[in-house]
Amino acid sequence: MSRSLKAHVLLVLVTLIWGTTFVLIKAALQNSSPLLFNAVRMMLAATLLAIFYRKQLRQLTKPALLSGIVVGIFLFFGYAFQITGLKLTTPSKSAFLTGSSTVMVPLILVALWRTRIRLWRIVGIVAAFAGLFLMTVPGGKQGLGDLARINLGDLLTIACALGFALQIVFLGRATQKHAFEQMAALQVIVAALLMAAAVPLLEKPHFHLSGTLISATLITGILGLAVGYSVQAWAQQFTPATHTALIFNLEPVFAWLTSFVYLHERLGLRAGAGALLILAGVMVSELLGNASQSELELARAAPDYGPDNENPRFRV
Repeated sequence: MSRSLKAHVLLVLVTLIWGTTFVLIKAALQNSSPLLFNAVRMMLAATLLAIFYRKQLRQLTKPALLSGIVVGIFLFFGYAFQITGLKLTTPSKSAFLTGSSTVMVPLILVALWRTRIRLWRIVGIVAAFAGLFLMTVPGGKQGLGDLARINLGDLLTIACALGFALQIVFLGRATQKHAFEQMAALQVIVAALLMAAAVPLLEKPHFHLSGTLISATLITGILGLAVGYSVQAWAQQFTPATHTALIFNLEPVFAWLTSFVYLHERLGLRAGAGALLILAGVMVSELLGNASQSELELARAAPDYGPDNENPRFRV
């Protein structure tokens, strides 16, 4: 099996893990505050990665450290917004809204590296954002929707999608220049430290041990974070960002199926239409809008970001 094929297969398996754990995390939040749950499972994952990749971390350079910090910051924002939003919305809606991160990737590349964007990609982006509107804005008697009844959890999840989109872009750049083991460990370590620091500042923490909470912590900490992000960091060396984004589009599908089976959750007509638009938008954007040279490949050719770069757009 070629490395490219192996990378695609492993990314699908990781996506399956991420998608099926939405329901488990939702149940775990009955016994823990959101950020503290994230901090505990991230600390577990960070400890395992630091031990497993200790040799590579000893060879860490300043540019690699900077790259890992940047990716870790975006990973922190993604998970902080997602876990807080999941407390206030349903698992399937959370997954579909998080999945919109894939159509945000080309927008970020256009904004930061002024890459060209093709017509079909624009069509896909518009469709996905129309889907976001239908999923987050309840129907109203007048106009397209009732903005006053927007669920805060949905808005927080959209913010999480932006964080994950930035993580995908900057991780793709980082793994082309630095050891994937270093990036896999650093991003989780940085996110875990930021999450732990945020707990006393942003919430009233509580953590009541239960079978569900312990299972969720171990499964998501070990498989979802330690294994998942190691696989992603390795795989993105051999797969374009567009392929990664397309595979990640399966996550909300897995989450909806799990939620349907275990929680009997059904999306309403409006939310269901929004979910289909998001999926269709991502498919159109990634399949029909994909250029012969991906936007991320063009971005990789751009000047690096860091303290020695004279371009302020890339300063941290």
